[in-house]
Amino acid sequence: MSGRGPGAAQERLAGERAALFERLGRKVDAGLIDAALTHPSAASRARPDYQRLEFLGDRVLGLVIAEALMARYPQEAEGKLAPRLNALVRAEACAQAAASIDLGAHLRLDRGEARAGGRKRTRSLGDAMEAVIAAVYLDAGFEAARAVVLKLWAPLIATQGAEAPTEPKSALQEWAEARGLPLPAYTLLSRSGPDHALRFEIEASVETEQGPRSARAEASSKRAAEKAAAAALVARLRGDGNG
Repeated sequence: MSGRGPGAAQERLAGERAALFERLGRKVDAGLIDAALTHPSAASRARPDYQRLEFLGDRVLGLVIAEALMARYPQEAEGKLAPRLNALVRAEACAQAAASIDLGAHLRLDRGEARAGGRKRTRSLGDAMEAVIAAVYLDAGFEAARAVVLKLWAPLIATQGAEAPTEPKSALQEWAEARGLPLPAYTLLSRSGPDHALRFEIEASVETEQGPRSARAEASSKRAAEKAAAAALVARLRGDGNG
């Protein structure tokens, strides 16, 4: 019966997680790997989750991307670089990078979170991706972490053109101000889910000459939901011929 017990299964999973890091070009300490891939739902006193690493990885990611953007757009001012940076470090971008290496398949979740689709949640994937960056940074230093970030973010950086992306809430506010209309409003419609997997539904609304217009969106944070609702409303307004 060798190779079929719980111990063998754990050894196989540990090997798969280590192989994930090796595909990124690094051999990383097993304890850091375990922490980087442990969702809060599966954490315990003996097994920390990825939140502390995510905190550090977020800062490392921001520095690497900021440096890359300054090199790519040497003539752009801070006002143009900032929205580029924001677009590349937000949860959705981190989740895209995580999906490119199938990071969700390697996460340790409790059964309830796994059944609820936790391996595909934007927030979980984004946080774990930042934790992976931190694990590489702590184990091998900044240059190693930088190499991982540039490898995974290269396709995302390449999608940015000559014009800097516009942050959705700013775009909606500018749309209203240009027409002398009241500023947009954001209303929290619902908050649901456990603390480690919260969901927020937000409605963005604006008064127009034809009457009120609104759009709703749901995300794992109020900020993300507001952005998504603003983007949906801007698209709706432009679709109505109010571009």
